[in-house]
Amino acid sequence: MGELNKEVVDLVWKRPGSNGVSASLFRRWTQGMVFSETEHTALEQFEGGPCAVIAPVQKPSLYLLFLVEEEQKAALCSTLAEILEQACSTSSTTSYCLVTWAKGQCPHTTTHTSLTGGPETSQTQQDQQPSEKRIVKSLSELREEVVSLYESWKGRCGVLLFLYSVILTKRIENIRNEIEDTTEPLIDPVYGHGSQSLVNLLVTGHAVSNVWDGDRECSGMKLHGIHNQAAVGFLTLMESLRYCKVGAFLKSPKFPIWILGSETHLSVFFAKEMCLVAPESPSEQARRVFQTFDPEDNGFIPDCLLEEVMKALDLVSEPEYYVSLMKSKLDPEGLGIVLLAPFLLEFFPDQDTGIPDSFPVYHYNGLKQSNHNERVEYVQGSALVLGFEDPMVRTDDTPVKRCLQTKWPYIELLWNTDRSPSLN
Repeated sequence: MGELNKEVVDLVWKRPGSNGVSASLFRRWTQGMVFSETEHTALEQFEGGPCAVIAPVQKPSLYLLFLVEEEQKAALCSTLAEILEQACSTSSTTSYCLVTWAKGQCPHTTTHTSLTGGPETSQTQQDQQPSEKRIVKSLSELREEVVSLYESWKGRCGVLLFLYSVILTKRIENIRNEIEDTTEPLIDPVYGHGSQSLVNLLVTGHAVSNVWDGDRECSGMKLHGIHNQAAVGFLTLMESLRYCKVGAFLKSPKFPIWILGSETHLSVFFAKEMCLVAPESPSEQARRVFQTFDPEDNGFIPDCLLEEVMKALDLVSEPEYYVSLMKSKLDPEGLGIVLLAPFLLEFFPDQDTGIPDSFPVYHYNGLKQSNHNERVEYVQGSALVLGFEDPMVRTDDTPVKRCLQTKWPYIELLWNTDRSPSLN
């Protein structure tokens, strides 16, 4: 398995021509799935970096919130098994791979350089690579094996053991086929942050590098995005800065849980209101389809594309007459463009989203230093989503709020604590 170990290490850590990653950076990733002493269902992150794995694993916070401490084990193992099952189902594989360290323990970080490509003896390298693996064929067997390895997940290198298990279950060649730039490792070897491909792999089962819906063509290249509604969502501060555009499949997940991304960290926002993730309404579908014809998020399309949008939404009965009529109505000044807002108002007026004006929300940040008094706890609050800007209800402008405004433009947040939770 030595050559396979090297392929895993290169995929995770190594850029071509580099000497691997420093021991100090790798040390930040050598932690287990450890629960907070003050919030018994919240996983704790010791240093920057592993949030790319910990936040997706923390995703069932909504349900864990109501569990008693004794149910930690079952809840965590169930989540790990679900992520592995998803990785298997999105590839051509029919088996699951669970990785353990040789000799049953994590290597000491002081001699880790061999794992990430540094100059170590072959014997040391062999000892320090995850050279033991368990192959299971059925889902029931997978769940049993994941539970049997509970102490390993909690142990010093539990995060990495699980990451390597997902990679080998998905298979390296399948991951490389999905990653846009195969020269970039899943973990940045300079700063230690997980890539978007790594986050997408754990959230959706696909290691694609983008967050938009579907695939796009750019200079003759096909750029892969998200193709199905995710169970858990993803929102990013980068969208508020107009660096990217998250698609509806991640913005509107199956459960009201969203991973929030800042420039350097991942946290989790969740609620109990299932109506927040109700099936896509006709107006929401129309917005999503319209935006696929507006990849640069300009808020408009050329009028020549109106017929294609209407056909995609089954809005065309008499193409020549009706489309021409709609062009005149939606572009009365003859500018050659159709704006999104008038389009939605014309075809989907006064649609009730079903979202309550106010509902309780929670925020999780696994880093101790990012929590009040360095206690990893859920921060509770209330969200107001009025659908319009109300000058009488205006809360502080914070990174968490700006991140959430990429989904709910007029959301206001009232937290039960003296200070707003941190996105970093």
